[in-house]
Amino acid sequence: MTDRFTSKPLAVLRFLAQRALLKPLVWNLVKVTVHGAERVDGLSAPFIAVANHSSHLDAPLIMGWLPRRLSRYLAAGAAADYFFDVRWRKALTILFFGAFAIERNGERKRGGLSRSLLTRGVPILIFPEGGRSKSGEIGRFKPGAAALSLATQVPCLPIALVGASTAMPRGRNWPKPGRLPVAIVIGAPMLPDAQESAEDFSRRIADEVRRLHSSVLPAPAEHAQKGHV
Repeated sequence: MTDRFTSKPLAVLRFLAQRALLKPLVWNLVKVTVHGAERVDGLSAPFIAVANHSSHLDAPLIMGWLPRRLSRYLAAGAAADYFFDVRWRKALTILFFGAFAIERNGERKRGGLSRSLLTRGVPILIFPEGGRSKSGEIGRFKPGAAALSLATQVPCLPIALVGASTAMPRGRNWPKPGRLPVAIVIGAPMLPDAQESAEDFSRRIADEVRRLHSSVLPAPAEHAQKGHV
């Protein structure tokens, strides 16, 4: 089945929007350093990218950095009550991020779409905290991403974003001036252990994201070792 998630023409359009418009803008507004890039060398779709969430910079940073072979069809889970409530915002979110709606209020009107995408070979990006952190600290991870990995045996790719909340904290519509440093820290792909519950696997993923986050100080970016943790 071909739809907007697997359409080759739409994938080309999204790639152009991301790499010709969004990435140059974001990379000129913040100073980006990537750590652990080699950890995706053997990764192939589908997978579940799992990251902490504290800024509207988070999805553009991840999608702007991932190699095209991994980001070509990547679909980002986005809050239905914010990104899909206004027509123009929904259209832009779909164009730039291939987004699909996630309910944050406990309703399950769109339940099953994430699993369907993975079984069709579409990788997805999920922020398990359920929303942007108010303090910048990493909050509790909801077990949805871990449960999807258990159900589909698709690996989770842990990603820590460091400095994004400082560069563009919640409540701001534009990054702070001065090209503040932001780090993207990539971990090794993770699969659930035998007999591991979704809650246990979710905690293990959260612990790894926190470890990656603490392994890189938020500044200055030029002191970091690109490609390593």
